[in-house]
Amino acid sequence: MGKRGYHHGNLREALVAGCLALIEKRGPTGFTLSEAAREAGVTPAAVYRHFEGREDLIAEAALQGYEIFGDIMEKAYNGGNPTDLKAFEATGRAYLAFADKYPGHYVAMFESGISIQRTPELNKVAKRALGVLETAAVALSQHIPEGKRPPPQMFSAHIWALSHGVVELFSRGSPGTKSPFPPEDLLETGIGIYLRGLGLVAPDT
Repeated sequence: MGKRGYHHGNLREALVAGCLALIEKRGPTGFTLSEAAREAGVTPAAVYRHFEGREDLIAEAALQGYEIFGDIMEKAYNGGNPTDLKAFEATGRAYLAFADKYPGHYVAMFESGISIQRTPELNKVAKRALGVLETAAVALSQHIPEGKRPPPQMFSAHIWALSHGVVELFSRGSPGTKSPFPPEDLLETGIGIYLRGLGLVAPDT
């Protein structure tokens, strides 16, 4: 790939784009910083003007991913409309949609080993994004009989685990794990079984 005439302002973005492309091809540990530079069409020395190492570059990809993820989740939740249940289910579908549309970001966020505590900025955007699911869980949990109601954080963690499991097993093409059902259907029915087990009665409005 020939070198491109990047200006100072977009070199950083070009490096992140190169990083994301390599993550999709090889995973988060399958490339070097020099290879990320080559993918972006710049010299390895240029990378170090912006990032100290590969983990810093992946952390930036994760940060950008959480920003996109947060926007998608907030739009799906739509302030809890039209009902707490439908808004909650919409966040699950949004999770799958994000993983499908932004696989490089998804891996950088959830499979690279980069902690959301790495920097205050990363922590902030990650908490905002993941907080949407917790907000949805808090609202929906109020419709569950009190004796069967798990703590909201546990409730949202269960749904996150269901969503993540469907993505990993059936939405990202893992060998030997093809399902005859669409991932969205698997998630929706799984959530439905879980909610019925807790005695949830869907609100009318």
